[in-house]
Amino acid sequence: MGFERSYQINNPSKQSKFSFSTLRSDQNFQLNPYWVTGFTDAEGTFTVVIDKYPKRKLGWRIQSKFQICLHVKDLPLLLKIQQFFRGIGSVSVSGDLAFYSVSSVKDLVNIIVPHFLNYPLLTQKGADFILFKQIVELMDNKAHLTIEGFNKIINIKAAMNLGLSDSFKSEFKKLALPVPASVAASAAIERPLIQTEIIPDPNWISGFVDGEGTFDIKIYSSKTNVGFAVQLRFRIPQHERDSKLIEIIMKYFGTGSVEKHTKYPAVTLVINKFTTVTEKIIPFFESYPLVGVKKKDFLDWCTVAKLMTNKAHLTQDGFNLIRTIKSGMNKGRKNK
Repeated sequence: MGFERSYQINNPSKQSKFSFSTLRSDQNFQLNPYWVTGFTDAEGTFTVVIDKYPKRKLGWRIQSKFQICLHVKDLPLLLKIQQFFRGIGSVSVSGDLAFYSVSSVKDLVNIIVPHFLNYPLLTQKGADFILFKQIVELMDNKAHLTIEGFNKIINIKAAMNLGLSDSFKSEFKKLALPVPASVAASAAIERPLIQTEIIPDPNWISGFVDGEGTFDIKIYSSKTNVGFAVQLRFRIPQHERDSKLIEIIMKYFGTGSVEKHTKYPAVTLVINKFTTVTEKIIPFFESYPLVGVKKKDFLDWCTVAKLMTNKAHLTQDGFNLIRTIKSGMNKGRKNK
């Protein structure tokens, strides 16, 4: 198929032995750098916090932070990511959430920024990284300690994420300091546009799916022996600003459809054709394994696929087993 020549992927359809092996052992498993970037595209954030701090000469403090926040059940994965980044940063837990955070300017400059320069982000989150990098470099040169550098950082931050809050603008105007354009006239610098054309490595998809993808089972009424039909669905939702990237992923697999949400600015790649699931999707994730707890849903999904291949879903016992498996997947999964 054409997409094989455009993207460096082993054709999943040629790997369809339908073995559904358990994925490679976690023991001594090293994260692939493209997986880390894909997972960051899904779950990571690049933020710059500016808050009042009377002990500083300017009365303000600037903190740059790279962070990944997950449910606490994925704490082992955050520790793996910390290990990948040579042990820098910290891993903490608050309630049901676990955080991996790096805020040291030295660590950001020497480890985090170089990684994402070598293995670029593909979503529009890459724009936040570009702006984040500019601020980190200014801080590394101590520019944030001068009013000129401080104003530059504010103007850059105004183009990041959600921009500057109204409360920050209000507080800043109370100071007897030169007011940057982004505060005075809401004129932030231009935000970069990420224009992804290809998927550089299949491990990026594995990482992105570990964060954003879902493997689920749809059961609906049908004129079968058991009165119901079973459908396996592989889906990747994303904000509509990255709709082109979703289309590129669909082209990468050579199949699927892109659905636009009727209420929210979101699109979803949907692949639910059974032969495609068994001949492309499952072999792909066996070759490029999921790493987080989502792989448990994938393995249950594979079990159901094998049952369906053997026509078990057309018998009452087989259908009941599938329904039981479905109830324990995704949000229904109780074990950690």
